[in-house]
Amino acid sequence: MLEVDHLVRRFGDVTAVDGVSFAVGDGQMTGFVGGNGAGKTTTMRMVMGVLTIHGGDVRWQGRPITAADRRRFGYMPEERGLYPKQPILDQLVYLGRLQGLPARRARARAEELLDRFNLADRHKDKLESLSLGNQQRVQIAAAVIGDPQMLVLDEPFSGLDPAAVDEMADVLREFTGRGVPVLFSSHQLDLVDRLCDRLVVLSSGRVVAAGTADELRRRGGVRHRLVTSGDAGWVRDLPDINVIDVDGGTALLDLADPRDTDRVLTEALRRGGVRELAEVVPTLAETYREVTTK
Repeated sequence: MLEVDHLVRRFGDVTAVDGVSFAVGDGQMTGFVGGNGAGKTTTMRMVMGVLTIHGGDVRWQGRPITAADRRRFGYMPEERGLYPKQPILDQLVYLGRLQGLPARRARARAEELLDRFNLADRHKDKLESLSLGNQQRVQIAAAVIGDPQMLVLDEPFSGLDPAAVDEMADVLREFTGRGVPVLFSSHQLDLVDRLCDRLVVLSSGRVVAAGTADELRRRGGVRHRLVTSGDAGWVRDLPDINVIDVDGGTALLDLADPRDTDRVLTEALRRGGVRELAEVVPTLAETYREVTTK
C-alpha cells in the first residue's frame, strides 16, 4: 500500500499542495483528478522523490518510503522523458537495464511490449518519427518494463485513440490483478469512472473529495424525479417535502427519508396515476463540478 499523509509543497509564497492525504491499496486502481494547477503533478513528483517534500510524508507498505522503493516504481511523467533521436527499442532496453533487468530479459521485455502496442515493426525508428499517440505508447512501455511494484502515471491516456486506451487499460488491469497499486491522473472523467476502484479529487492543492465513484455521486444525497399523469404542482403543498422544481407533470424532489418517498407515491396514486418515481443520481462530471467549485 502507498500512503500519502498531509503532504505539503510550496513554491515561494504559493502553497501548491496543502495537506494532501490519501492511500492506494494493493491491487487497487486510484484515479487522481482535478483541474490544471490543482496539485496532481506536484503530488506525484513528491511521491517519486523528484520534488522535495516540505511537510507530511509518504509511506510504502507501512513504513517511510526509501529511494530503493522508488526504484521499483514505474513512473510516467506528464512531459515525455524519452530520447527523441534514439531508436525506441534501444532506449527501452536501456531503461530496463537501469531498472535492474539483465540485458537479455530487458530486450525480451521491450520486444514483448512493442509487439503488444503494435509497434514491433517500428522498433528501429527514432522516437521523434512516431505520432504523438505512438510516442505515448512507448512512454507507457518505459513505465512498465521493469515489472514495477507500484505504478504512478501522470495523464497516461493523453493522446491515445480508443483502441490504445483499451490496450492501456488491459495492461493496468493486469498489474492490479497481481496486487500492484496503480495511481494515475486524468482529465477524462468517464475513463476514470470506468477503470478506477477509488477517486481522489484535488482543487487548489487540497483533497475536496475521495471515495468510490458511487460514493462521490451520492455524497450530496440522491434526488427523485416524479412524473405524474396530471399537473404535479400539488407536491408543493405536502408538508416536510423539499421540492426542487416542478414543470407540468414532472417534479424534482429531495427525499431524504424513505417514508417521504412512500408519502409522495401514495398521494400521487390518489390523485390519478404515476408514470415514474425514480432516483436521479448525478453523473461523475456533475459531482466533480460541485465539489471543485465550493
